[in-house]
Amino acid sequence: QVQLVESGGGLVQAGDSLRLSCACASSRRTCSNTGMGWFRQAPGKAREFVAAISWSGGIRNYADSVKGRYSISRDNAKNTVDLQMNSLKPEDTAVYYCAAGAIAPQASSFQYWGQGTQVTVSS
Repeated sequence: QVQLVESGGGLVQAGDSLRLSCACASSRRTCSNTGMGWFRQAPGKAREFVAAISWSGGIRNYADSVKGRYSISRDNAKNTVDLQMNSLKPEDTAVYYCAAGAIAPQASSFQYWGQGTQVTVSS
């Protein structure tokens, strides 16, 4: 069993930065041994891939829409995965979800999900 809790969402203006964090808890060492990712879902739209990172941090994948602006990182000692978001745009507004279990850009590949944190970017 894996529990994921996101934090760091909020309301910002276009061009601002925001850092999301995901705390992972598990009864085994699952958190540090699996890929982790971030997805987002805007109102009326499907959930979309944002970024993912391998268990070692050696592989990082990004959606084209965030490449160059977002950066994913992890701290296996703390069992956390962060998403640094720079140069935010109104179209980045969404609920952001942390996920564990893969690094593929498909939501169906991930086994565990957090409850989500709202990010709102005003123009």
